[in-house]
Amino acid sequence: QVQLVESGGGLVQAGDSLRLSCVASGRPFDNYAVGWFRQAPGKEREFVAAISRSGDYTDYSVSTKGRFTISRENARKSVYLQMDSLNPEDTAVYYCAAYYSLGSYVTQFAATYAYWGQGAQVTVSL
Repeated sequence: QVQLVESGGGLVQAGDSLRLSCVASGRPFDNYAVGWFRQAPGKEREFVAAISRSGDYTDYSVSTKGRFTISRENARKSVYLQMDSLNPEDTAVYYCAAYYSLGSYVTQFAATYAYWGQGAQVTVSL
């Protein structure tokens, strides 16, 4: 089992930056690929970014590429999502998720992720 806890959400203005953190407990963290997903009110959950177990490979959605950066520190069992140039369309609950990975790449498919955090609210105002 892997437990994930997100933090760092909040209310910001358009154009501001915010950094989310995801801290894991349980099994060795460097065996897991980690992703961030988000869900806005009335919308389906969508992929945001993901990072491979080693941190060598990252993937982003079209809407976040170039504005968001995912990183990890396995020694701290932590994954981060640096969000820059935020806009109101980024308003959502952000979830950290993980799955056991044997490979070097990651997936955007939520069904692959076996472990999920409770979510962190990010609200971006005009």
